[in-house]
Amino acid sequence: MPIELYTLIPIFFFIALFYAAAGFGGGSSYLAILALFSFEFTTIRLIALLCNITVVSGSVYIFYKNGYLRLKRILPLIILSVPFAYLGGRMKISQEFFFIILGFTLLTAAILMLLSKPVQSKKLPVYANAIIGSGIGFLSGIVGIGGGIFLSPLLYLSRWGTAKTIAACTALFIFVNSIAGLIGQVMTNGFPVDFSFAGWLLAAVFLGGQIGVRLTAFRLNPVVVKRITAVLILLVAVRILWRSLL
Repeated sequence: MPIELYTLIPIFFFIALFYAAAGFGGGSSYLAILALFSFEFTTIRLIALLCNITVVSGSVYIFYKNGYLRLKRILPLIILSVPFAYLGGRMKISQEFFFIILGFTLLTAAILMLLSKPVQSKKLPVYANAIIGSGIGFLSGIVGIGGGIFLSPLLYLSRWGTAKTIAACTALFIFVNSIAGLIGQVMTNGFPVDFSFAGWLLAAVFLGGQIGVRLTAFRLNPVVVKRITAVLILLVAVRILWRSLL
């Protein structure tokens, strides 16, 4: 087992646990952690998306089983997000530009997450769903995340639903966009992932994600978890921007 795995396995486990508890996959933090090691950035994005898919696939099942997933309401957001995530994944960018985009992406997401509050539900117009879905999908495809860290705060700010309903729909959004982004990146850059290495990380996030989503569905307040997650993302964003710009 490569020496890096002894550090990455427990970190990825706890990232998945905390993010799944808020309805996320953890892609932003996987990217940030892997960026500290000497991996190619194309490989980093693929591993982050694979971990995302692994975590949120379990989350979608648990949330759906317990009646929190509102398919009719999330569908308008997904329709345009998927093709745009694919297009974003197909874009060729330099490593330097990638980390700058990632840093500002995480910084914006953290601020939105800290500002958003759960309030009375309100239905968004169709055009708003289209704009939100396509924009988040495209950015997610470029960076290599599922987009939940953007969607969730916007849903809170727009009074879209309850905390658990938002967590459930965010998980589904991440799932489909992570798959679309993964396909787009594979079509452009191939699949430079060693599963003898990545397989351990996927196992760690699967276990952490299963624990995290069950804590949210039955015990923990996802709003509290979201605040903790926002602080972690903020710290990661500052670190990435510090290394990229200075």
